[in-house]
Amino acid sequence: MNKTFEHISHAFEAPLQNPVLIFSLVLFIILLSPIVLRPIKVPGIIGLIISGVIIGPHGLNWLEKNSAITLFSTIGLLYIMFIAGLELDMNEFKKTKNKSLLFGFLTFIVPISIGYPVCHFLLGYGVLPSLLISSMFATHTLVSYPIVNSYGISKMEAVAITIGGTILTDTAVLIILAVITGVSQGNIGNEFWITLAISFAIFLFIMFGVIPRIAKWFFERLGSEKTSNYIFVLSVVFFAAFLAEIAGLEPIIGAFVAGLALNKLIPHSSALMNRIEFIGNAIFIPFFLISVGMIVDVSVILKGPQALIIAGTLTVVAIVGKYVAAWLTQIVFKYSRGQRNLIFGLSSAHAAATLAVIMVGHKNGIIDENVLNGTILLILVTCIVATVVTGNASRKVVMDGEQDEEHTDVVKEKDENILISIANMDNMEPILDFSTYIKSKKCSYPVSIVSVVKDNEQAQLNMSKARKNLDNMVRYASGSETSVSISATIDLNIASGVARSAKEVSANCIVLGWPSAANFMDKFVGEKTESILNRTSANVMLCHFKKPFISNKSIIVFAPPMCEAEFGFEYWLEKVVKLAQELSIPITFVVDERSAAAIEEHLVELKNSVPVTFKHYNAWDNLQGLKAFKEEGAMFIFVSARNGEVSYRDSLDGLAKKLDRIYANENLVLVFPSRIENAHIDVYEDVEAAPIFRKISKEIGNMFNKG
Repeated sequence: MNKTFEHISHAFEAPLQNPVLIFSLVLFIILLSPIVLRPIKVPGIIGLIISGVIIGPHGLNWLEKNSAITLFSTIGLLYIMFIAGLELDMNEFKKTKNKSLLFGFLTFIVPISIGYPVCHFLLGYGVLPSLLISSMFATHTLVSYPIVNSYGISKMEAVAITIGGTILTDTAVLIILAVITGVSQGNIGNEFWITLAISFAIFLFIMFGVIPRIAKWFFERLGSEKTSNYIFVLSVVFFAAFLAEIAGLEPIIGAFVAGLALNKLIPHSSALMNRIEFIGNAIFIPFFLISVGMIVDVSVILKGPQALIIAGTLTVVAIVGKYVAAWLTQIVFKYSRGQRNLIFGLSSAHAAATLAVIMVGHKNGIIDENVLNGTILLILVTCIVATVVTGNASRKVVMDGEQDEEHTDVVKEKDENILISIANMDNMEPILDFSTYIKSKKCSYPVSIVSVVKDNEQAQLNMSKARKNLDNMVRYASGSETSVSISATIDLNIASGVARSAKEVSANCIVLGWPSAANFMDKFVGEKTESILNRTSANVMLCHFKKPFISNKSIIVFAPPMCEAEFGFEYWLEKVVKLAQELSIPITFVVDERSAAAIEEHLVELKNSVPVTFKHYNAWDNLQGLKAFKEEGAMFIFVSARNGEVSYRDSLDGLAKKLDRIYANENLVLVFPSRIENAHIDVYEDVEAAPIFRKISKEIGNMFNKG
């Protein structure tokens, strides 16, 4: 009994040594901190940092800063930078690169301009220590980025320029650190600059010239190996961090660059992105935040007035410098108060790069113990300030609807319903991915998946197979956290079953697999696709996916004259833009002059950031001429029309069969726009009469207007 008691008491001796107990404690903190602080509306990030202070070496000493904690916290820090680079909208970044450069310059030069005189003249430090400390003020760590991500505003322009400015200012500071260290050691010379320039150039070549090609090959060959894909991505992150260290930079720069290098290869709504974010937000990033708290020594305020004065001065200068930079950015770009606070909140936290600067400076004897202790307190205060400000600013931006100003949807999609009809399971995974990419992120409705079984003697057996296939689709959808609803139904024919299911869920868009060769009976009673088009008025998209989406370098859209007059025009155009954003590829529209003007006008309303080009084509009665626009590695989207609609022409008859011969091995989508204004199919009881009803209504309206 005594031995058991001794064993238990030894296990709980501080600091804890049992790895199972240590990991359990950390997991309990990660679990309970957000729950405990939620009622008082304090962000969970603050709880994690404060928990680190309490259980760390300078608190209760339950955990020591050992190699295991250091490893997990390093992974968490790299994860934050990697996700920031991965989720950066590259098209938006290119669009706002000048703004990012200006903000990066302001958030670098303003804190240094304020910090150097304070350190040199007020605190009495020499030139090198003052320059090192003031450069530390210019750094910031995206500690509060998960808050922005959770509010769904990570793609706002204000967020994009802050992330872009992070890499610029941190890179500049870390180069200054290398220079100051070299000066203190007497190593500065031509050889130093040549070595730094060459190593940095080699690093960029490997990251942007070699890694994307290897990653693309890997994802194309092993796209179905979900675990291998994640391990590969993690390997790239740490390899990039190591390369950056070899090049004389900090590992965080390498992790961020890894995110940029893989940005175009990992769609934001994909299962792989979901796994990356889930594991990072569940384990590694919280570990990093706890470790930040563990280095904080609150007792520094008890070490005499000098330590307290230095700590207070450093903290005030750090906050003021970042606020002034955000304020100047607001004035220059005419941002709102909420956007300014968002920039300030994201850029005011000092942790990773700050620690790197100060620890290297202390190790080389450039700064003293007071600055080290003051910096530790600065980290705690700025992380808390950044978290509170970012949370409040994100909430205000969302409540004020400012995120909608950045990405305006002309077609309101909160009530969007997408229906997928299962026919051939071999091609269903890419069709579900496609539907996930184009689905509005504002819509809370699940993607509906239906399997229609013919009412014959094999119906019961086929229903069993259909339910099994649907279960497989649910499991696949869970990988990307895509919400789906499934149903299997029996009907006299497939077309009527799909039409009835679409009516039941008020589908805006029906996504189908590519039609197979029709047999004699199909031709006699009407082919399934044509029959579905006649029975519904929703947008219909036929999908023919033969290659991984990652192999596509661009999207080429072919739209006939007067396509802009169709009710479904805005809907399919926005879906094409969403798809291009997810895949990070440009769009080329092959249209006539009038349609090009209409498309361009609508893209302006959307505040589109995807690169778009137009190629004019007027001989639409000769579809063979469209082969001249075929490009290697492109996804082809053809816009057709139902018989009798404004943009319909005889050359569009049997378009699916014609395209199947020309684009047999390509990724292809055939779009039939909606023929009713609100894109739902349940407005008219008789959908066949809908076009006639619409034309009569227009004529009556014109008569009244003339009268």
